[in-house]
Amino acid sequence: MLSENFIYFFTVQGFFIGIIFGLLKSFDAFGLLSYTLVITAFFYLFGHIVIGFYYRTMNVKTYYFPKELHEKELDMFVHEIKKREQLIDRAVSMRDSLSELNLNDKTEDSK
Repeated sequence: MLSENFIYFFTVQGFFIGIIFGLLKSFDAFGLLSYTLVITAFFYLFGHIVIGFYYRTMNVKTYYFPKELHEKELDMFVHEIKKREQLIDRAVSMRDSLSELNLNDKTEDSK
């Protein structure tokens, strides 16, 4: 939704809520008009505040994300994980060969 459309929508909501509140709380035409104008103005300003914060947070996220730095760090992490996997694979294969050698020694000693 465009920001202008959001503000229009919020202002119209405020207008109808102001009319309903004015009919319930006021006893004359001036009270109805004043409640309607105050509540409509509040919704109008509140809509602008919401849109302002929305665009501020959207721009901050796009400007301050260092993509290249994150990609370099992730590549480094992948490289480190691969090195550790290779080290673990070598340790597991060494353990398997030693346990097989130990098993062979036990079977030869029992004969």
